[in-house]
Amino acid sequence: MDDGSADRTAGVVQAAAQAHRTMRLLRSERNRGKGAAVRQGMLAARGTLRLFTDADGATPIAEVNRLESALASGADIAIGSRWLPDRGVSVNARRHRVAAERLFNWIVARLGVGAIADSQCGFKAFTAAAGDLFPRLRTAGFGFDVELLLLARVLGYRVVEVPVNWTDQAGSKTGIFKSGPRMLCEVVLARLRRGKAA
Repeated sequence: MDDGSADRTAGVVQAAAQAHRTMRLLRSERNRGKGAAVRQGMLAARGTLRLFTDADGATPIAEVNRLESALASGADIAIGSRWLPDRGVSVNARRHRVAAERLFNWIVARLGVGAIADSQCGFKAFTAAAGDLFPRLRTAGFGFDVELLLLARVLGYRVVEVPVNWTDQAGSKTGIFKSGPRMLCEVVLARLRRGKAA
């Protein structure tokens, strides 16, 4: 899903799609935000299992095997986590990012998401049935992940966090410091729309 990029992203994906017939490029003519882009992509997905991942490669795509195992064990939604302790994974993140994201997750936990250590990791997998969440989501920006988890909790979907390998990427356009205030506003609005999860 190309969210109105101004670089060579679309061309690179289009070239790859010619070599891999199961791949297709979806484009938005303008940048609408992470939530809007993921929603559009997931609404177009047709697989039995559906994954969205950040394009910067911070989480190696091979980590999908960990999420698939969680879904096979009965989860409806499996989300990658950088902050769950696990000696079997390696997380390479700057200290200030770790501190800021843990504070953010502490705040959103108290807004109804529950005991989720890492709401913002851009590596999440869904069963086809859980994909029914996406038409109901409204948050266009980075607060989208929190609205997704709020709605999943309200509707009774089983969400499992899975530790994944992750490396902070130089030049990444995401981050709590850059997007934090707007994200918090989106989270509060999502919380008001969804009501407090039981």
